Amino acid sequence: MKQHRLTRTVAIAMAASFALAACGGDDSSSEGDAGGGSESGGGELSGRLVGAGASSQESAMTAWIAGYLEVQPEVEVQYDAVGSGAGREQFLAGATDFAGSDAYLDEEERGMVADACAGGEAINLPMYISPVAIPYNLPGVDELNLAPEVLAGIMNGDITTWDDEAIAADNPDAELPDTEITVVHRSDDSGTTENFMEYLTAAAPDAWPHEPSDAWPVEGGEAAAQTTGVMQVINSTEGTIGYADASAVTGQSASIGVGEEFVPFSPEAAARVVESSEPAETGVEGDLALELARDTTESGAYPIVLVSYHIACTEYDDAERADNVKAFLEYVASEEGQQAASDAAGSAPIGESTREQVMSSIDMIQGG
Repeated sequence: MKQHRLTRTVAIAMAASFALAACGGDDSSSEGDAGGGSESGGGELSGRLVGAGASSQESAMTAWIAGYLEVQPEVEVQYDAVGSGAGREQFLAGATDFAGSDAYLDEEERGMVADACAGGEAINLPMYISPVAIPYNLPGVDELNLAPEVLAGIMNGDITTWDDEAIAADNPDAELPDTEITVVHRSDDSGTTENFMEYLTAAAPDAWPHEPSDAWPVEGGEAAAQTTGVMQVINSTEGTIGYADASAVTGQSASIGVGEEFVPFSPEAAARVVESSEPAETGVEGDLALELARDTTESGAYPIVLVSYHIACTEYDDAERADNVKAFLEYVASEEGQQAASDAAGSAPIGESTREQVMSSIDMIQGG
């Protein structure tokens, strides 16, 4: 596992290095607006910035790091896609400058930030919006409709074969085999898992008896680490079904029942859910955590969605560190940064009103 994580980190760092070589070390790009709005006055920064967390952000993070190098070529940014839970743990331990997480800090975690944040608070900034797809591997079944209760029954182990009448009812034209269903889930603590379980709890409470958590609660099936591990198992094993950030899904995926229709995943359909969601009450000034409207029946909305956050301190132990964090987060939230993520990962860019709120919260970050 350690070798796998190291390889993942090095790969992201190498991608950023290639981008720097491609831009020829041209310092003129650092004069642009993106990433230049920190208290350093928009000039050149230097140093090292370390983050860790959600594997859902991996493709987007590679693009963000590469793009940011064109803005601030003297800043080395590293990101280890170890999963949301591990990323939050490292951040709270003071081992990283920021965390990527598919779940915002809970009350217990918010009470642990003082040491890592020089006595200040930590804020959750929504930077990455993506559908959580339901990939499956069933040759000959190119389209699959799943109502919320049916999906929950599959995931809970109550529906065990692909030709079950509950699945067949919404797929009358499909030739469903009697193959046993194998559920593939995350083995590591995962914000994607927590987001998926929150959907099941909201949309199918009678069929899903578990409380949302970043750890998968159902015994059996196949467990795999990180998003890439889940997709490797699904892509190589017939009869499987699971959940994964949509950026990693290249094969079959189910359409999900919403009201009277079945909706396939798309960035636009996921963004509709986010737009109708309410802020979470964390009691932290500048915090932008969201309570997602997962039980929506809005036409065209895809309800299984994750908002992945960048978690940062409002106070750092020195001004240079704070300036580096601010400048990188400003680039990520910028139109340029959000477009880079969309191109790389198929994510939905944050809306303009959300961007304004994020920039205002980033401006609160200080150090020294």
